[in-house]
Amino acid sequence: MNSMAILAALGVFIIASPAFFIMGRRLGASAGQRAELERQSAAKTSAEEIAKRILADAEREVETMRKSAVVTGKEEVMRLRETAEQDLRGRRSTVENEERRLNERESGLDRKAEAVEQRDRDIGRRASDFGRREKLLQTREEELEKLIADERRRLEQMAGMSAQDAKSELIRRLEEEARADAANSLREIRESARRNAEREAKKIVALAIQRIAADTTAETTVSAVALPNDEMKGRIIGREGRNIRAFELATGVDVIIDDTPDTVVVSCFDPIRREVARLALEKLVSDGRIHPGRIEEVVNKSKKEVDIAIVETGEQAAYNTGVHGLHPELIKLIGRMKWRTSYGQNILQHSQEVAHLAGIMAAELGLDVAMAKRGALLHDVGKVLTHEHEGTHVQLGVEMATKYGENPMIVNCIAAHHDDVPHESEVSVLVQAADSISGSRPGARREAFETYVKRLEGLERIASSYKGVERVFAIQAGREIRVVVIPDDVDDGRMTTLSEEIARRIEAELQYPGQIKVVLIRETRAVDFAR
Repeated sequence: MNSMAILAALGVFIIASPAFFIMGRRLGASAGQRAELERQSAAKTSAEEIAKRILADAEREVETMRKSAVVTGKEEVMRLRETAEQDLRGRRSTVENEERRLNERESGLDRKAEAVEQRDRDIGRRASDFGRREKLLQTREEELEKLIADERRRLEQMAGMSAQDAKSELIRRLEEEARADAANSLREIRESARRNAEREAKKIVALAIQRIAADTTAETTVSAVALPNDEMKGRIIGREGRNIRAFELATGVDVIIDDTPDTVVVSCFDPIRREVARLALEKLVSDGRIHPGRIEEVVNKSKKEVDIAIVETGEQAAYNTGVHGLHPELIKLIGRMKWRTSYGQNILQHSQEVAHLAGIMAAELGLDVAMAKRGALLHDVGKVLTHEHEGTHVQLGVEMATKYGENPMIVNCIAAHHDDVPHESEVSVLVQAADSISGSRPGARREAFETYVKRLEGLERIASSYKGVERVFAIQAGREIRVVVIPDDVDDGRMTTLSEEIARRIEAELQYPGQIKVVLIRETRAVDFAR
């Protein structure tokens, strides 16, 4: 329809255009009016023919399009019909499948219902069986109780004791067996732990001792000064003894001049003052000018030199052990350790040795090496103050370390190395172990004979105080005690606990370097004679 309207409009336009043209020509010129009319008439006739042809073509095209639309519509209807039929067939198949599944489910439910009914019947039969069995068991239980009561009365009559007495006897025997088993288990556990611990500890300690070698020196309370000749003794004494009195007054020491050739002895309990006096006397002897004024000058100069040497010694000790950042006052205290001894062992060498041991063991165990060395170097720093201040060397060392801002872990290393306070870190335990290793190795320390004898007597006294001990022997210079027990009074289970009790009491009551081994011996002998 749209194509026909366009063609009609085109024909009208074509027809109308000559009319406008003719009118224009009429207005322009009247001479060719008639010729123009004729031409217009011919054009009109031609345009009408053209319009008819166009209309005819449009009608044919419309008819063709109508037929094509009809064919297309029929095809679309057929396609839709086929699609609907396919969908219907699929839905019909789905419905049939659902019906089949429902039928199968119904048949399965029927079978399950039958099985449940059968199970209910079986449960009913079993319940009745259980009821009969329960009655039978009750009857048998009553019979067993009667038999047990009869047997108990018969056993009591045969044994001559009541059930309570038999129970008490059984409990006593079980307790004895349990105690013996516990003692055996404790001994096995302790032996296993000791084997493992000793193996690892020996490895670490052997490695540590292998990597250090410290010279041991034993200082006394006197220092000897060599003289070029015996005439120098008179010059040291001076006229009416004024020189020796001035020297002793300035230094605070005793100068001993005896028959020993070419030697003067300086005696003082304070090693610092003794060192100052020794240096001053050597300078006076070397210079030859000995008089009160010169003595005072040389003594003051020697004091300054000793103070400088103390600082240098402390700095060198800190450098040797790898400890940095110490307070200057702590450096001075470390330097003063050089002139102090404990049980004949030089404190500075002991502290450096402990620092090396603690550092090596800390490295082996993966702990803080720097902290271990620092705590070990400072653990006996209070010993240089014991003759000047009141309190133990542990208390004084803790006060100094706290005063000069040391780490709390270092303070605990100082405070706990004699078990005065609990250990707060693994480093503190290492410092204590290294201190024991350094102090207990052969030749490290010496002690007075009276103290040694008292310690041995104390060991034998403690071990002899226990029941069942027959004889006690302190051997290995007091580092081992052997206890012989009476076999009838002390059994194998009691041996372990008795050795532990003796060891703990020794720790609580005696002071000793290193460790003491407690060995218990239980021996049974049978003797007879053939005549």
